[in-house]
Amino acid sequence: MRWISAVVWMLFAGAAFAAPAKPVTTPEDVAAITAVTEQFQAALKAKDVKALSSLLLHSNILWTSPASDKQAAKMRAETDVNFDGVNAGGYSGFAQFVKNSKLPIEERFYNVKITQDADLAWVMFDYEFVGDGKVENYGIETWQMVKRGGQWKIFSVVWSTHFPD
Repeated sequence: MRWISAVVWMLFAGAAFAAPAKPVTTPEDVAAITAVTEQFQAALKAKDVKALSSLLLHSNILWTSPASDKQAAKMRAETDVNFDGVNAGGYSGFAQFVKNSKLPIEERFYNVKITQDADLAWVMFDYEFVGDGKVENYGIETWQMVKRGGQWKIFSVVWSTHFPD
């Protein structure tokens, strides 16, 4: 009986101390994901909304900067009792903003971190959104990406928003 208990204990102990499975990642995929971030920045700067949309899985992806509890409460009190802090405009609202912007705009990325596991990837970075040479807002942005037909596509964009003093 002791022998069986010892074997069972060793099996559980071995599983507890085993290294976690490593994500499946390749330098080629990381380079391709990095290229998407660069294409995004270039298309935004050029106000090329068609090129921007080509980087997305489809145009109805999650694309939002959730409002703070304070901002959501203010919206509920003033205009929309059902407002949950997530705007409905999504990518199409952003594309209209980009297309109609009269001033130069760009988004700068810093501290980009890419985590890939096979056909899924997460991209996280600090950003500054710049209009006419001035930082309009900044924060942390995350993308979820999926590889379809050999191409990396963005299927979720979520960011925090802070305004300069």
